[in-house]
Amino acid sequence: MTINRLLIILGSIFFLYFIGYLGLGCAQIGTPTGGPKDTIPPVLVYAYPALKTVNFKSNKILLTFNEYVDVQEVQSNVLVSPFPKNYPNITFKLKTVTIKLKDTLKENTTYAINFGNAIRDNNEGNPYKNFTYVFSTGNTIDSLELYGKVVMAESGKVDSTLSILLYRNAHDTIVQTRKPDYLTKLNGQGSFTFTNLSQGTYKIYALKDNDGGKTYNSPIEIFAFNDSSILVADSTQQINLFAYAEEKDKKPTTAADKPAADKRLKYTNSLSTFQQDLVSNLTLTFNRPIKILDENQISITDTNYKKIMGAKLFLDSTQKIIQIKTPWAEDTRYNLLIGKDAIKDTFNTSIFKSDTIRFTTKKASDYGTLLIRFSNYDTAKQPVLQFLRNDEVVKSVVINATSWSNKLVEPGEYELRVLYDKNRNGLWDPGNYKMKLQPEKAITLDKKLSIKANWDNEREIKL
Repeated sequence: MTINRLLIILGSIFFLYFIGYLGLGCAQIGTPTGGPKDTIPPVLVYAYPALKTVNFKSNKILLTFNEYVDVQEVQSNVLVSPFPKNYPNITFKLKTVTIKLKDTLKENTTYAINFGNAIRDNNEGNPYKNFTYVFSTGNTIDSLELYGKVVMAESGKVDSTLSILLYRNAHDTIVQTRKPDYLTKLNGQGSFTFTNLSQGTYKIYALKDNDGGKTYNSPIEIFAFNDSSILVADSTQQINLFAYAEEKDKKPTTAADKPAADKRLKYTNSLSTFQQDLVSNLTLTFNRPIKILDENQISITDTNYKKIMGAKLFLDSTQKIIQIKTPWAEDTRYNLLIGKDAIKDTFNTSIFKSDTIRFTTKKASDYGTLLIRFSNYDTAKQPVLQFLRNDEVVKSVVINATSWSNKLVEPGEYELRVLYDKNRNGLWDPGNYKMKLQPEKAITLDKKLSIKANWDNEREIKL
């Protein structure tokens, strides 16, 4: 080996060592990160016919974007105004969305096709939000708007699944017979907007369309109506609608839901761990309607079986529930005595045997004390404060003074609602479209009420 060759080898070894020392060598293999995630929606670069074309004659529209696109859930996302008899055929390929119109277009009418969030880029699914293609078969593009809000009358809350139906130059019953001229949806805050309207008179409704017919045809459908027609002449007025269901939706009973036939007359009681609430009635619930009730064979006694005088029995409208009412003493033991022949059902069947139920009433310290102060209340509106648990009203209080207090409030968390009780029956009453009767209105307060046992609880409510 020559000296020159040896020097070359030594120099190479030194160079490789030096590179490794500096950390410049390829010691490990990495994976490219791919850069930041694409969050930019597609951009419309070309439309044929052009946006806001007037004297529109075509039945085909082409929309071209700057990247590959996807169109998702056309039926639930895309809204066409005026509402079509036949929905357009919407397809996509590469960067182009194609719309083929199936309806014969009306003369001198502005049309709007709102895609909602249907158009998205093909890679990350970024939506081109609320893109609307507008054109007119007349000489001008109509630009008037109508906007508003819908709340549930019983609670004041929002149900964003409702649709808003708009009819032009229509009679009162049209919402029950045909689809609307215009249709839009609520946003998450319960608001809606109709755009590109022409000047004229309109009827407006809100509907939770159970059967997809776009008409109001069942009293169990959630519905709202305005008291009168609306003159759209500018874009400044706001419409507020209050939705209700005239009747509660009752789930049909199927054979699988029905319990096995039992020839015995049986019942349950409302006692929780053999304790009786101081402010509620004791109830007995039977499996079949009651035909005969002998009050002399049902009694409340003390521990020495001395009858408590003044206890009253009530049979409810279903004929299945007996309520026993008496002024309960706190932390006291009682007996409920039920004779064998005290109750008979429609089959003339009695309970299996006489029964004795022993229980104790709660202590006053098991409850919380509550003081509520009201401000800005108007007694002319008949305000009623309702306490709710699991969407069920458990207590109602008429507001007729600046404060209300109670020393026996069941501990727990309550939702508070103010009902404006027009007919003073203490209950929320729905509307009736046939009678043009609006529902009673209520407002659910934002902050819930938490009651602690053996605690002074206070709340300020501004109405």
